Amino acid sequence: MRGRGLRRPTTPEEAAATNGQGAGGSSGEGAASAAGTVATHRSPDFGLYLLGEQPPEFTWTARWVRWPDFRLPSDRADALDAIVEAWTRAAHERVEVACAGGHGRTGTALACMAVLDGVDPGEAVAYVRAHYDAHAVETPWQKRYVRKFSGRPSSEAR
Repeated sequence: MRGRGLRRPTTPEEAAATNGQGAGGSSGEGAASAAGTVATHRSPDFGLYLLGEQPPEFTWTARWVRWPDFRLPSDRADALDAIVEAWTRAAHERVEVACAGGHGRTGTALACMAVLDGVDPGEAVAYVRAHYDAHAVETPWQKRYVRKFSGRPSSEAR
């Protein structure tokens, strides 16, 4: 994002360095660094995990949002709070945002973070697709969630 960086790990080594084992025990697939470049063998300072089931424990500070695959967050107020926390931390910390595949839920959260960073909500999906992954934000309801995202509880809590 503007001033924060946004990239997907491009090698297995980068993916491993980004999140060690990965959300849900994966090999790092589905992770994005919202704090800039991915350094070799360095864990994130904070991880935001968007999964249908609680992930395993991590050695770094982590937050889990119940978010079933291809759906929207189960608790939108919690998701809003977690996305704002990840965005705020990304200004000065290494932050990882991850789901199982790295497209729908991760892309949706990154697009919401882009909105927080000043990208117009109507352009945020295109922004994340251009700067992170061409397949980010997979479903029409995820796109609508981003378009309606303001970073304020009143619009996301419904």
